[in-house]
Amino acid sequence: MSNNIIVLPLVIPIFTAVILIFLRKHVVVQRIIAFLTMLAVSIISFFLLVLVQREGIIRIDFGGWKPPFGILFVADAFSVLMVLTASIVTLICLLYAFSTVGERHEYMFFYSFVLLLVAGVNGSFLTGDIFNLFVCFEVMLMASYALVALDGEKVQLRESLKYVLINVVGSSVFLIALAYLYGTVKTLNMAHIAERVAEAGQDPMLTTVSLVLFIVFSLKAGLVLFFWLPGSYVVPPAAVQALFAALLTKVGVYALIRTFTLMFPHRPEVTHTIIGVFAGLTIILGCLGALSSRNVLRIAAYNIVIAVGFILIGLASGTENALAGSVFYLIHDMIAKALLFLLVGLMVFLTGEKFIDNMSGLIRNYPLFGWIYFLTMLALVGIPPLSGFVGKILIGKGAIEAGSYVLLFLGFASSLVVLFSLLKIFLSSFFGETIITNEDKKPLPIASMVSLVAFALCIVGMGLGAEQLMAYVKDAAKILVNPSIYIDAILSESEGV
Repeated sequence: MSNNIIVLPLVIPIFTAVILIFLRKHVVVQRIIAFLTMLAVSIISFFLLVLVQREGIIRIDFGGWKPPFGILFVADAFSVLMVLTASIVTLICLLYAFSTVGERHEYMFFYSFVLLLVAGVNGSFLTGDIFNLFVCFEVMLMASYALVALDGEKVQLRESLKYVLINVVGSSVFLIALAYLYGTVKTLNMAHIAERVAEAGQDPMLTTVSLVLFIVFSLKAGLVLFFWLPGSYVVPPAAVQALFAALLTKVGVYALIRTFTLMFPHRPEVTHTIIGVFAGLTIILGCLGALSSRNVLRIAAYNIVIAVGFILIGLASGTENALAGSVFYLIHDMIAKALLFLLVGLMVFLTGEKFIDNMSGLIRNYPLFGWIYFLTMLALVGIPPLSGFVGKILIGKGAIEAGSYVLLFLGFASSLVVLFSLLKIFLSSFFGETIITNEDKKPLPIASMVSLVAFALCIVGMGLGAEQLMAYVKDAAKILVNPSIYIDAILSESEGV
C-alpha cells in the first residue's frame, strides 16, 4: 500500500544507523552507506510530496488502530516539504563532512548519530500524535547531545552540559503540558485534540496549556529563550553546526506553527499576540547579538535567531499569505543557514582564526569560495531573484493584511542588520591584504567545495523556480489556514468517536 512510504524517512535512517555501528572500523564503507541512505530518503521524500500533491493528505495508522486511538503518521504538503528539505540538507552536509570531520570522529559513530538525528527530525515533521512528537524530539536530542560533545574538549563538554540541561528541563515541561492536555481533552491525536478544543471553545485552562507548549517549543526554536544557542551551536565540527542550524531550531518552529494553526487557533488575541511579542523581541535581541560580535561563528548563530523571529511574524499575522511566506522562508532558511555555517566553518579551517579582525584577503586565494559567501549573504538578506526574496515579500504582505506594522518594520529592519553583520565578515575577511602566504595556503577539500556549490545551486534554483515551489507552499498554507481540511482527512473514517 502506497501509504507505507510515509514511515520510510524515519525507519530507513534508524536501521542504517544501527548497521553502521557494526562497521565502525570501515570508514569508507560508512561514508558510502550514509550518503546512499540520505540520497534514498531524499528521493522517497520527493515521491511522497508528488503523491500528497496528487491525492491530498495521506496517513498511516500503526497496528491498524484507527484514529484517534492509535499512533499515526500524517503526510501533508507542509510536513513533506520539511522532510524533503531536511533530507537534502543532510545529504549535502554529509558530503562536506567526508573531507572535514576527520577519522577520529568517524570512528566514534559520527554517521550513526547524524542518521539518528535526521530520523528524529523527520519523525517530528510526520507524526500526527503529540506524544509521538515528544518521542521523536527525544531521539533527535539524544543524537544531538552526542554530536555536541563528540570531540570531548573542555569547551565542548561545558557547552554540551548547558545544552543537555536546558533540553531536559524543556522535555520535562513538555511532559507536564501533555499530562494536563490529556487530562482535559482525553486524547493525544493532534486532529482529535483540535476537534475537542473547538468543541470546548478553548477555555482558559486550554489556553494556559497552549502557552506552556509555546514556551517548550520556543526553547527548542530559539525564540527569545535562546541564551543557550550561540554557545552550543559553535563548538561541534562545521558539518554538525550546519545540521544544527538547519534542522534543530526549525523543528521547534514547525511545532509552533502546527500547534497554533491546528490545535489552538481559537484565542488569537491571546496566543498570537504573545507569539508576535516574542517574535519581535527575538529579532531585536538577535540583531544586537549579531552587531556586537566579531566572532564569525557567533555572528552566524545570532543570524539563526533573527530568522526564527522573522519566520514567526508569519504565524503571528496568521493570514494565508503570511503563513505561505513562513513556509517558503523556512525552507529557504534551512538551506541558506546550513550553507552559511559550512562557509564560516571553512573560513576557520583555512585561517585557524574565529575573529574577523584576524582574517583578510581570503578572496585572493579562494575566489569561488568568496563569491559563494557573497551569494549566500544576498540570499539571506532577501535580494531577488534568490531564495529569500519570495518568503520575505509574502510575510510582509501578510503582516500588512493583519495590521502588524510594528512586526513588519522589525522584520525588514532586521534584513539591514543581517546585511551589515554578514557584510562585516565579507569586507574584513575576504578583502584587504591576504594573511595566507603561498606556503601556508591549504587546498580546499574537493568534497566540501562540491557541497558549497550544491547549496548555492539550491539557493539560486529555489529563487528562479519559486513559481513551481509555490504550488506546494500554497497547498501547505491552505491547510494551515483551514485546519478542518487536516482534521477531516484524519478523522473522516472515525466519525462518532
